[in-house]
Amino acid sequence: MRKTLAEKILSAKSGSDQKAGDIAIANVDLAFVQDTTGPLTLREFTQAGFKELANHEKTVLFLDHAAPSPNRALSNDHIFLRHFARETGCILSDVGEGVCHQVVAEKLAKPGDVIVGADSHTVTAGGLGAFATGMGSSDIAVAFALGKTWFRVPETIYIMLSGKFQEGVYAKDLILHLIGKIGADGATYKALEFGGSSISGMPVADRLTIANMAIEAGAKVGLFPSDEMTYDYLKVNGREADYKPLSADQDANYEKTINIDLDNLEPTLSKPHTVDNTATVKELQNIKVDQVVIGTCTNGRLQDIEIAASILKRRSRHSHTRLIIGPASPAVYREALKKGYIDTLISAGALIIPPGCGPCLGLHQGALGDEEVCLSTANRNFKGRMGNPESYIYLGSPATAAASAITGKITDPREVL
Repeated sequence: MRKTLAEKILSAKSGSDQKAGDIAIANVDLAFVQDTTGPLTLREFTQAGFKELANHEKTVLFLDHAAPSPNRALSNDHIFLRHFARETGCILSDVGEGVCHQVVAEKLAKPGDVIVGADSHTVTAGGLGAFATGMGSSDIAVAFALGKTWFRVPETIYIMLSGKFQEGVYAKDLILHLIGKIGADGATYKALEFGGSSISGMPVADRLTIANMAIEAGAKVGLFPSDEMTYDYLKVNGREADYKPLSADQDANYEKTINIDLDNLEPTLSKPHTVDNTATVKELQNIKVDQVVIGTCTNGRLQDIEIAASILKRRSRHSHTRLIIGPASPAVYREALKKGYIDTLISAGALIIPPGCGPCLGLHQGALGDEEVCLSTANRNFKGRMGNPESYIYLGSPATAAASAITGKITDPREVL
């Protein structure tokens, strides 16, 4: 049978021939939690009677969502997680060591892996050709203990990409456009597999952004082939030995195909309070913006910070608009410092926060006030997402965010480029 990427990976990891609709018991290459989901996972692990991890080198605890901790209760959760790591020998990624999904991409994920995490945006690693998906804390506790888990093999929707991004249009605009097109439940428990003539030249940074938001259309995974761009990314991170080519078979059986011409895309936003509530930026211009956030697991990579710095160079943020920049990992932060991007952003009036999730989930480092409007490069804009149900969140690309920070209102980046 000609297989999709999802079918091919789950067949390999289960040691059996799998097709959409089958139940696969697959070996897990990496299982992880973060500091808001981790404590429950570890308690479930203990209450289930488990004593040992299946593989401590494939189990990771990330302290990134409340990093540094904003209150006593979360600090005590960090103590609990650190203690578990010492007792079991698993990997601890401590405060300041980066957002879990970025660190997984830089250091851990490999093409063809099965990766599960107690965080819905685990799907990010699909940008490297890994079957990566979020699961509940109880499921992750079992994966910790047994080193395997079960899946219903998902049907696959093929996203055929042609053309190329035009000036001011980026991967974030593509994924927002797609989610707006098919809806928040348009790919529920499906695999979104991306291909077409545009893929061969698409850098992994873009692929990670797109895969990251597959879950916002309900998808189980967002998958890209592993190719020369994948090899280049792994090599830059000193991991070329982890590379292997991986692609779907020709004439694989897809549930349906969606064609998108990148030539025709425009800068796009998600409007409050759902990700699939989309519009082009030019339809929303002149909405006042109180805060701009550039970073998170969706757009906190070096490429994103470079885009923002190129727009803000020799410019300043609007006096009524706060600008927060969050590098997704220390590696990104160091390289952005080395290249002068951070100095450019500080000169423009930006505040640089430590590598971590920061204001994305509303715990700290940028919670919104009543009636305030934020334009964020994050992946969710649900009511109350950034700490206040009386505020409004728009989602856009780093270019749109940077342009809007300059004018103090939603602005098409093509106007300032």
